[in-house]
Amino acid sequence: MAVGAPEPEREPESLLARANEPTLRILEHRRKDWTRRRGWIVRRALLAADVLGLLAAFLLAELVGRQGSPGGHVDVELEAALFLATLPVWVVAAKLYGLYDRDEERTDHSTVDDVPGIFHLVTVGVWLLLFAGWLTSSINPDLLKLTTFWALAIAFVTLGRALARAGCRRTVSYVQNAIIVGADDVGQLAARKLLRHPEYGINLVGFVDAGRPALHPEIAHLAVLGRPDQLLDAVGAFDVERVLIAFSDRPDDGTLDLVRSLKSVDVQVDVVPHLFELVSSNAGIHTIEGLPLVSLPPLRLSPSSRLLKRALDVGVAAAGLVLLSPAFAAVAVAILVDSGRPVFFRQVRMGARDRTFRIVKFRTMTPGAEGRRDELAHLNTHARNGGDDRMFKAKDDPRVTRVGRFLRRTSLDELPQLWNVLRGDMSLVGPRPLPLEEDRHVGSWARRRLDLRPGITGPWQVLGRSEIPFEEMVKLDYLYVTGWTLGSDLKLLARTIPVLFSVRGAY
Repeated sequence: MAVGAPEPEREPESLLARANEPTLRILEHRRKDWTRRRGWIVRRALLAADVLGLLAAFLLAELVGRQGSPGGHVDVELEAALFLATLPVWVVAAKLYGLYDRDEERTDHSTVDDVPGIFHLVTVGVWLLLFAGWLTSSINPDLLKLTTFWALAIAFVTLGRALARAGCRRTVSYVQNAIIVGADDVGQLAARKLLRHPEYGINLVGFVDAGRPALHPEIAHLAVLGRPDQLLDAVGAFDVERVLIAFSDRPDDGTLDLVRSLKSVDVQVDVVPHLFELVSSNAGIHTIEGLPLVSLPPLRLSPSSRLLKRALDVGVAAAGLVLLSPAFAAVAVAILVDSGRPVFFRQVRMGARDRTFRIVKFRTMTPGAEGRRDELAHLNTHARNGGDDRMFKAKDDPRVTRVGRFLRRTSLDELPQLWNVLRGDMSLVGPRPLPLEEDRHVGSWARRRLDLRPGITGPWQVLGRSEIPFEEMVKLDYLYVTGWTLGSDLKLLARTIPVLFSVRGAY
């Protein structure tokens, strides 16, 4: 071939030679056993969960109603027939609320995200049932029965959806093959984040890019499958269901036309926005004559918001210290038996408004372990392959005791921080409380993370804990603080619960 001659078009079949092993396994399974896509299986599983949850709530509410008014006359058969007749209405209403469509669109969608919609749907539905019964005089359900149905329906539908999603995530149909357009820094960052979260159900096939940039060691097993004009061939060859457009520093080479061409195939398209470092999850989108604008919330918290957040902290921390006192005693005894005194570990951390405080945790390392950090620098997982050593985390840290390893894996070592929350040093949810030697690496705009009290949990805890590099952790904290809402705190608290049962990043 002459120098400078264009590369011949690659046939889809030859692309398979560049596929990674997980992709080949998925393709082989789909050829042998034809499977539906994620949206198809999840929608039907969620619909079944909703119907079963509503039916279970209705039956239990009927039993409670009979116990509450054993002498009353209620036409149970009529109520049951009317309720069964309304089930299609419940399903259509859930569809209008968008409760069946977001799993296919959003990689990180979970049942926690459904809770506000479920609460609103069931509440409105119960009021409509009450109004319809009063208007037609056909049924006259008592308040106890309706209240019981309302509470149980929210609980059962939420639990049913969580179980349905857990079941779907175990199937090959849930996995989406994905390609990233652009292999520069932004595309590689997106790839690393996807690989750290297998719960998203994304199998990353590789990149398409006009060049052949060097890949980060964490994603070196991925291939650059071809040029952007070969994207449609790659989509067909690998049965791709999701394409992520990551902008690059190169001049626009027809990205708009490329995205528009994807409309001809059945794929979900995600676009990483410019200035994505500033866009938090609560950013809004509005338009000016069809021109979309991304609205960023003001970088401040009102006094009422701070008061509301503090009230939540005090209430939960006080209740937690009382209710968990038996667990405190058990952990203290385990530490004393395993490695002796002291039971608690105290360390100076940087708090809100650049005020230091002394954090309290259960001790998980041998006494005097802090003085051995320099000699164990080679174990720092973040510093490997020329990485960032500003934060020290080691998977097999020899300083961790036997009981300490269990406490870290279950996050029980964090429980004493409830005392820090009650004192006002910390919050239940907030940015990561950094030791002073790590905090000195945080400068300029990133110090806005200290506008709020550091938290026992936060984005870093939910999204990966120790696996998140220092720079990304700081950016996550900045986005959390500048986009704070009470809803985001409640969502992070709810998402922390399953994290406690996961060993990923717990070291």
